[in-house]
Parts: sequence; C-alpha cells; structure tokens
Amino acid sequence: MSIGPITLGHYLSLGGVLFALSVIGIYLNRRNLIVLLMAIELMLLAVNLNFVAFSHFLGDMAGQVFVFFILTVAAAESAIGLAILVVLFRNRATINVEELDALKG
Repeated sequence: MSIGPITLGHYLSLGGVLFALSVIGIYLNRRNLIVLLMAIELMLLAVNLNFVAFSHFLGDMAGQVFVFFILTVAAAESAIGLAILVVLFRNRATINVEELDALKG
C-alpha cells in the first residue's frame, strides 16, 4: 500500500493546524502564564515549519537560515519570560494572569 509523496501542502496543513491549536490555546487558557508561553512557542514553531517547508521545496537555504534566527529569539524570549515569571511568583505567590494586575500602568 503506497500512500504517495509528502507534498508542500501536507507541511503547510500541519503548520496551519499547529498554528490554530496555539491560537486556541491562547484564547481558551488565559489563566496560566506558563501555558500562554507554551502556546506562543508552538505558534513560532508552526511558522518555522512553514519556512523550512518552503525552503526545502524551493531549493533555497534562506528560509532555513531565517529559522535559526527565529529560534534564537524564541529561546531568549522564553528565558526572559520564565525569569520574569519566577520573580512574579516569588512576589505574588501566583501565576494566574487575572491576578497579575500590578503591571498595569
């Protein structure tokens, strides 16, 4: 039984599903800050999958190089976000987004 080759549409569909799941995760769970950070990371990974798929199918390395820059920024964002989360948890003893209103100007 042969399924056939994996095309660009398969990769783009998977990227779209991952992106939609991350958007749903952001809108459904607005309580836990860690889950929000994970949903944002999933969103970035879905975009990276599309970049790599286009790069592969077009035969250009620019998309794959761009993914490395995105991953670097995402790693820095995660590290800084988790550091801020640890400080907020120490001061407030909660990571509930609705209770973290001290950051409002």
